[in-house]
Parts: sequence; C-alpha cells; structure tokens
Amino acid sequence: MVQVTVGEFARTFRIVLSAAVVVGAASAALVTATAARASTTVNYVALGDSYSSGLGAGDYISSSGSCDRSTNAYPEQWAAANSPAAFTSVACAGATTTDVINSQVSALSTSTTLVSITIGGNDAGFSSVMETCVLSSTSSCLNAVAKAEAFVASQLPALLAKTLTTIRADAPSAAVVVLGYPDLYDLSKSSTCIGLSTKDRTALNQGADDLDNALQAAAQANHDTFADVRGQFAGHEICDSGSWLHSVDIFAISSSYHPTAAGQKLGYLPVFGRAA
Repeated sequence: MVQVTVGEFARTFRIVLSAAVVVGAASAALVTATAARASTTVNYVALGDSYSSGLGAGDYISSSGSCDRSTNAYPEQWAAANSPAAFTSVACAGATTTDVINSQVSALSTSTTLVSITIGGNDAGFSSVMETCVLSSTSSCLNAVAKAEAFVASQLPALLAKTLTTIRADAPSAAVVVLGYPDLYDLSKSSTCIGLSTKDRTALNQGADDLDNALQAAAQANHDTFADVRGQFAGHEICDSGSWLHSVDIFAISSSYHPTAAGQKLGYLPVFGRAA
C-alpha cells in the first residue's frame, strides 16, 4: 500500500485547487471576451412609436424634436449597457405603420443585425380612444374601444404584415424583436382607484390585449420575435402604488398612458434584453 503523508496530501490539494482557479478564471475570461466580440458585431436600429422613443420618460434628446426620443428609452438604455458596434434610433412619437415604412426603414441596411419596434397603437387610434374615455361617458368610451378593436381585427394585420416584410427586405440578416404594449390598469385595485370606471378600464385593457395578440400573430407569421411586456408590468400598472405608467396628467397630456423612466428601464428593457 502506498503511504501518503499529510504534507504530500496538502501539496497535492493546493496544486489541484490552483489548477481549478486557473481554469475557472480562463472560462470567465472566455465568456467575457465572447460577449465583447458579440457586442462589437451588433448593428442595432430602433424603430417604432412613442413607446420606443421614450415619450413620458423625460430627458429628451434635443435633436429628436417632436419625436421625443429619450435617453431613458429602452433602446438607448440597451445600447448604453451593451456597446453595440452601431446604434440608431429613429423611433418617433405618434408614428404609424405608414410612418415606419415611409420614414424609418431607410435607417436599415444589409449590415443591420438587430431591430426593435413597437407599433400599431397609433394606427388603431388608441390615443383618441383614451381621450374619449377620460373626457366622455362610459358608453362613449366603450364604443370608442369597440371601434378600435374592430380595426385591430380587420385592418391592422395587413398593415403589420406589410411593415414587417418591409423591415425584413431592408434588413435581411437582422433579428427583429416586436415588443407589445402593457395593460394599462391593475383591475384588482380598481375599486379603490379614483378616475375611470372599472368598465372603462376593463375595456382599455382588453383593447391592449387585442393589439398585443395582433402583434404576436404578425411577428410569428414573419418569423420574428414577439416580446410580451405585460407580465413584466404586472403589479406596476395604473392604480398600483409603484406604477410604471403615467396616469392622466393635464399638465403633460401627451405623456398620459406612457411608460415612466422606470417603466422603460424596469419594464421594457429587461424584456427586450432577453429577446435580443
């Protein structure tokens, strides 16, 4: 039988432990280097409407003008954290699918590798729907939501399909992430939340769900990725104490029903990050 002294065992243990540390450090360095190389090959373009431009999140970029692009918007936040080789945001408050096709896809190229977009809400006229719900009766609100839902069901799918196929044609090598919209209200808190009636709030949430369903279907049909933010915003909707969405603000009416800076950073950014 081979006898091993305590000293020999200790020396052997130290050698094995040192080797493990070296291997672990090398593995970590390899992962870091791989991530760095991946970032330097990413050419990211952000398209879409106010939910991508960051309206409501403050710290607007002066050169963006009425598009209201914010340094707190999820595209800017993702680019700052990941240092892609190139980053451009042409997202603009009020944009429709027509605006994306006519004014935004020109930012794409064959070298684009990543695209994000939120779109469809303005096509369906949800800003005017919300204005109706705030200023008019419940019956007027429900009628406005119903008209928007009819548009989403009958006309929006073709508009989304055209938009996504145009993006694919202009950026054939890109991963395209289509982000949805959050539910606006936490209905479980509605009874103790001042403002609209629960009927109005339920209808508005259902309208957002219908829009998300249309976006998901369009993304899947075009082999793009749909990123659902509703779960991320759960517990941080209007009526929650820590809401990530602006309620109606008569002093900043355009920001109403849009994500706050926290909504962009804690709501949209993690969801986009996982998808990207």
